[in-house]
Amino acid sequence: MSETSGLVSLVTRNLRQSGIYIAFVAIVVLFSIITNGVLLDPQNLTNLVMQYSYILILAIGMVIVIIAGHIDLSVGSVVALTGAVSVTLMFDYNAPWYLAALVALLVGALIGAWHGFWVAFVGIPAFITTLAGMLIFRGATLVVLSNTSTSVNDPTYKKIAGGFLNGLFGGDGYDAFTLFVFAALVVAFAVMQWRARQGRLAYHQTVESMPLFIAKILVVGIVIMAFAWKIANDRGLPIVLIILGTLIVLYAVITKRTVFGRHVYAIGGNLAAAQLSGVKVKKVNFMIFVNMSFLAGIAGVVFSSRSGSAQPAAGNMFELDAIAACFIGGAAVTGGIGTVAGAMVGGLIMAVMSNGMSILGVDQSYQQIVKGLILLLAVAFDVYNKRRAGTR
Repeated sequence: MSETSGLVSLVTRNLRQSGIYIAFVAIVVLFSIITNGVLLDPQNLTNLVMQYSYILILAIGMVIVIIAGHIDLSVGSVVALTGAVSVTLMFDYNAPWYLAALVALLVGALIGAWHGFWVAFVGIPAFITTLAGMLIFRGATLVVLSNTSTSVNDPTYKKIAGGFLNGLFGGDGYDAFTLFVFAALVVAFAVMQWRARQGRLAYHQTVESMPLFIAKILVVGIVIMAFAWKIANDRGLPIVLIILGTLIVLYAVITKRTVFGRHVYAIGGNLAAAQLSGVKVKKVNFMIFVNMSFLAGIAGVVFSSRSGSAQPAAGNMFELDAIAACFIGGAAVTGGIGTVAGAMVGGLIMAVMSNGMSILGVDQSYQQIVKGLILLLAVAFDVYNKRRAGTR
């Protein structure tokens, strides 16, 4: 391959991979203009993060499920049940908040083991298994709550999704601690990108020029610090954002840097080849569903903390929002393709659009129509790219 053709291939690949990020920036700019800047108001940005955090947590697990070529329709019901379990333990049995939350996570993991058993060892398709789970665990939620809402009676539990860390480093009219945390995040991102670049160079792969590489780091850093400055001027760093950020970093490493992550991609990319290569497909599929429902348990705790109660209808349609976030973020319907970062951007696109339309007073029914069209276009774009690649 000549240097020119390699450069063209690199640019084309980067544009394809960066398309979702460009679209996200365009949507933010558009809604900022038509809402007269209300979208980027510090208080609105903080509320947006807190309001959609549980969907993003679900999307982290869902993208792993989709990469492996499966789907999970039960996560909304699992969110409802785990939230119901934790709140009921505190309200009816006076359990401390941390014990109630841990039991909720354990229940989520056990539900995942139930799904994983039927999918991995019995061979029932994930679509059917989790559809059954959606019905079973929604019914279990009604049983636990006796078909009524139960309020959260522990103020510490409410802080999981509604609390803030601020004032630790001072700041005149802003929270310096928030800026420090995000500055450290930018530095970590730059170091990771540099190491990735050096690794590609070591294997004689084509990389972007140094000026372009530096420009990319600067743009990302400016965007991150601009966001940090906004929320630092509101109430400080939301605790739920720390939880979400930790999960994003952890699962980005798991999917890209661990044997388990490579096996997930192998199963979704070519199941027969993965089996011939010695991948323990049943074990990996089992753990995929355990992980998904465990994260749904975290989302259940966050959602019940945010809403201040456990409700029989909690989590309704959450599975569709999580699935949409993954596909909009670049996951392939056939499996084998997708990233945690892409799923997060896809979820943020949905969040910004919903928030922007709400600010504009758009009726909820029309918001659903727009979301559906965006999802359809995202999947159509994926299908188009595959067909185009197949004709070369």
